[in-house]
Amino acid sequence: MESTRRKEFSKVQWRRRRRRSTTGRRGGSVRLKVRKLQKLIPGGQGLQPDRLFLKTADYILHLRLQVNVLQALSKIYQP
Repeated sequence: MESTRRKEFSKVQWRRRRRRSTTGRRGGSVRLKVRKLQKLIPGGQGLQPDRLFLKTADYILHLRLQVNVLQALSKIYQP
């Protein structure tokens, strides 16, 4: 019984699986991330990556400013 298990185990071929990118080409994951970022940023659809990154930085600063204003307001109106 043990010898048949060894034979069956030795017949199994172990292969290393390749990681497949989302598009099957190099750089596809970067393109996918840029598309996702375009959907997140208002007005980001159709922008080139360099413009998209500048708009993203502006949007982050705008959100940070909103958070600061809301924190200041919550301190003012704290009971």
